[in-house]
Amino acid sequence: MLFSRPGRCRCWGWAVDSLHAMPSGPAHKKCFAHDRSQDHGKEEWLTPPDLVNLLGPFDLDPCSPVRRPWNTAAKHYTVLDDGLLQPWHGRVWLNPPYGAETGKWLSKLVRHGDGVALVFARTETAMFHKHIWPMADALLFLRGRLTFFNVDGTPGKCSAGAPSVLIAYGEGNTARLREVAHFGAFVMPMSLKSRAPSELPLLGVGRG
Repeated sequence: MLFSRPGRCRCWGWAVDSLHAMPSGPAHKKCFAHDRSQDHGKEEWLTPPDLVNLLGPFDLDPCSPVRRPWNTAAKHYTVLDDGLLQPWHGRVWLNPPYGAETGKWLSKLVRHGDGVALVFARTETAMFHKHIWPMADALLFLRGRLTFFNVDGTPGKCSAGAPSVLIAYGEGNTARLREVAHFGAFVMPMSLKSRAPSELPLLGVGRG
């Protein structure tokens, strides 16, 4: 793998509030999971708008909330459209439902081959080993934890319950992540990408 050393960060906008490391000890209250279902309006959390603007523009967001305070792409699919069943086009922004369904969305983005995804950096899971390590062109492990937004446009009261990673599929998206590498640790998993998922042993790790 190739790693880039994080340089000095121009901490403006969402980077100031969202990418600083969270405090440790009893003062830190974990109250935000971001694991959400596809039920209408249930547990919908939005990407910080400055982050989407930094990485955009995007042609399609297949996981947009029904009610959204800002656009994340030129076209949006909501749960009413079922973005998994719709045709995808152009450069895709994917902040999928977190949980058991996440792998299905990542699998479609792998097949599409042009987009950036945002998920929790749970690198030990079967999902990560199947859809990300051997398939992604680049990863950006964000420093600290993001603060996601409510559907009314207000920031959540707490930061996310886990660190996040941006995943690039396609050369153009790899270049975009490299340009913002100062926000975390930039990784190109080339040694794994050359191997099929079936060739990557999970070493007894359970499904996840």
